[in-house]
Amino acid sequence: MNRKSTLLVTLPAAFAVASAHGQAIRKANPPTVAKPVAAYSHVAEVPPGTRLLYLAGQVGNRPDGSLPESVDDQAAQALENIRLILAAEGARPQDIVKLTFYVAQKPTSLAQLNAKRTAMFAGTAPPPSSWVQVAGLARPEYLVEIEAVAAVPAPAPAQ
Repeated sequence: MNRKSTLLVTLPAAFAVASAHGQAIRKANPPTVAKPVAAYSHVAEVPPGTRLLYLAGQVGNRPDGSLPESVDDQAAQALENIRLILAAEGARPQDIVKLTFYVAQKPTSLAQLNAKRTAMFAGTAPPPSSWVQVAGLARPEYLVEIEAVAAVPAPAPAQ
């Protein structure tokens, strides 16, 4: 039995499939590990024939260049920046297969941040996520930075 079929055998009904643009990104929470404690999945499988988008870490800068003062508002704006970048590439938040949060200051309301993440992925399982607390980011006023990886269908080959 190959690795992929073994994985599928050990994950009975503990997965969700996001049909983003006709592709099937499988997100799973195996029953053999604890359930996620926030809005994320333990694993995402990207199907063949997809194009991966690696987004640079996004901070809370608004389109006009201003920066909210609170870590909660910076995190919300960073998520919005990710949504806007994805839209510019013809992708949606549901196409995200990995999020990494770097925080120099813990948000005052994790429940509020989880609610924003949950809303961002409404209708599909949220992607795997990591949370890393760091001593600082590129500039001292940055309190959070969020990286994302998304998978979208590859363009059809030129004829």
